[in-house]
Amino acid sequence: MKSTQLSFFLFLNISMLLAQEPNLETIKDSLTTISLEEVLLTGIRANDDSPVTFSNVSRKDIKPRNLGQDLPILLNYLPGVVTTSDAGAGIGYTGIRVRGTDATRVNVTINGIPYNDSESQGTFWVDLPDFASSVETIQLQRGVGTSTNGSAAFGASLNLETDAIQNKAFASLSSSIGSFNSFKNTVRFSTGKINEGFTFSGRLSQINSDGYIDRAASDLDAYFFQGTFQDESTLIKAVIFGGQEVTYQAYWGIDAITLQTNRTYNTAGEIYDENGNRNYFYDNQVDNYSQEHYQFHWNERLNSNWNFIVGLNYTHGSGFYEEYNDLWYDQNIGFSGATSFDYLQLDSFTLGDTTITNSENITQKWLDNDYYVITLGLNYNTDAISLNLGGLFSRYVGDHFGDLIWGQSLGEVLPNHRFYENQGIKKEGSFFAKATQNISKGFRAFVDLQIRAIGYEVSGQIAGPAPFLVDDDFLFFNPKAGLTYQVASGQRIYFSYAKAHREPNRTDYENGTPNPEKLDDFELGWRIKTSKIEAQTNIYWMEYKDQLVLTGAIDAVGSPIRQNVGKSRRLGIELELKMNLNSYWFWQPNIALSSNQNLDFYFKRDGVLENLGKTQLAFSPNIVGGSAIMYVPSNRFQIGLLSKYVGKQYMGNIDSENSTLEAYFVNDLNAVFTWKPNKWVSEIQWSFLINNIFDKRYESNGYFYTYDDNWSTPGQVTTIEGAGYYPQAGINFLTGITLRF
Repeated sequence: MKSTQLSFFLFLNISMLLAQEPNLETIKDSLTTISLEEVLLTGIRANDDSPVTFSNVSRKDIKPRNLGQDLPILLNYLPGVVTTSDAGAGIGYTGIRVRGTDATRVNVTINGIPYNDSESQGTFWVDLPDFASSVETIQLQRGVGTSTNGSAAFGASLNLETDAIQNKAFASLSSSIGSFNSFKNTVRFSTGKINEGFTFSGRLSQINSDGYIDRAASDLDAYFFQGTFQDESTLIKAVIFGGQEVTYQAYWGIDAITLQTNRTYNTAGEIYDENGNRNYFYDNQVDNYSQEHYQFHWNERLNSNWNFIVGLNYTHGSGFYEEYNDLWYDQNIGFSGATSFDYLQLDSFTLGDTTITNSENITQKWLDNDYYVITLGLNYNTDAISLNLGGLFSRYVGDHFGDLIWGQSLGEVLPNHRFYENQGIKKEGSFFAKATQNISKGFRAFVDLQIRAIGYEVSGQIAGPAPFLVDDDFLFFNPKAGLTYQVASGQRIYFSYAKAHREPNRTDYENGTPNPEKLDDFELGWRIKTSKIEAQTNIYWMEYKDQLVLTGAIDAVGSPIRQNVGKSRRLGIELELKMNLNSYWFWQPNIALSSNQNLDFYFKRDGVLENLGKTQLAFSPNIVGGSAIMYVPSNRFQIGLLSKYVGKQYMGNIDSENSTLEAYFVNDLNAVFTWKPNKWVSEIQWSFLINNIFDKRYESNGYFYTYDDNWSTPGQVTTIEGAGYYPQAGINFLTGITLRF
């Protein structure tokens, strides 16, 4: 069955996601041939002469599918990528993994500014709804890649460039509707160039969806505004964007029995009576968070070879997740202690003959943070050599606190009683220097040196209550080097070595005393571009020490728990093709085959510490593939079918069959019709997307945990295993229309 699925996957799939004509232009080095907007990201992006593995995606590529789903879902069909959706339909909380590494190790920048949260190191695309509508180009570098701003890339780096300058004025209105009461409305505009160089543009978006999972609703609002000035030597951009999200929590998943009987069930917000009968669900068990970004970029071309770049950023985020803590559930199932007065930092009181020490309650756990960044860049380019210097200075301040907003039996307590509070401060300074030099005919050498200095402090209490104190400093040196050889016109072979270090995140500190991670990444690849084919294949060897691997377990707010392991390794081969089969048919397959192993893993089972030797790394499938064949009979109509295959993966590191996520093979159908009336409306585009057309029942994510039972049988310890799953939607659709004026 698996071989049949793979054969079908490799030869009979069709799609729109990467629907683009191959870009076969050779990249030239002189800055006089590159637009100022492209130069803005020269320092951190790779090109065909870079000895790193990467894929480029443009606005045109994702436009046919941009009907409301989050950006990770739109990138699902890139090589080595696996995406997840808590609500099951791609709207709300979504995640991305690359080469088996989770989102906390995927470096994300927006216009060169780090987007990863400084403390958790995660990326929360739900805070920027419909951001894909304001993205011009995307580059995904797999592996360590080249030095960039922010935390190191341990699986990939994802670099986004927002809207390019539009020379002509326009306005557009996009509306889409789909399964699970999903709606999206987007308004975009641009003034075009006015007053010899000024341009103003913007976007307003609203997305609503009930989600595939019960009550996993999303209410999302977003905005994006940009003002630019450009002349022959200067580009200045001021960008303001942000969003507000209210999503019903869906991060607990379901167990294996419920998965078979009621796939859409959501445990969040359950309310029980004193006998354990579920009465109803709390209707405001939500995340409620807003995020505001303010960016300023100045790019100055000094002459035909030199330019400098300055970037400034301020980000403010504020919000909470609200939770009903049910007394019966806490005392019989959850055992979190969230209903106890000790947890809530309340004094017990006497009511009649009874001492009250716990209560059902509703809490809000808040995060209020500020992030300040300055980036600097200096670039020098000629036909023979290019030099990129870059630096970053940042400061993050995050206030974490919890408020008690209701309780059934609390005694004398003030409204909004605060039961924990702590503050995290993270400061970073980094500098990189990159040089690419022609060393002989056909050979280009690449050297990239980066220094990162990080200071992280936390003081106060976390929920529990428990003191939480961190005072850690890191100084990392991350060298990289490589060689590219031009075999023939349009053909290049490259080899590179990169070292990366990465600091632990906040959750790691909450769960112990973690060590920083270390990675040595070797990449060997070949790229070819002709009039009919673009191809890239590469082999990678990633050797880790103290890798913070996912254990499979999650904490009280659904964040993954990680632990250091001694030595681990990822070894793989990736292949990506773009082929013109004839004038109407295009095929774009990719496949990633890998081995992902802990090399010397220890686990305590039934009270006895065992050396399990080599085990599979959690959430690391050995095969991931995507394919795209599209039919384009004219510039007015396109149709295609996307396919994705993800092999079996373990959710833990002990190779337990109880931790298995089964392989899945999913197909989406996409069609686009375009009209150009040439009257009041310059263009009308209708898009239709059917996700999972064969109605495959599958789970793309889950969690796995173990605990020791030492009370059932006196004197005996028994290790118990458990798992949860996040079901994804069966067949569903989205359709939308865009009017451009």
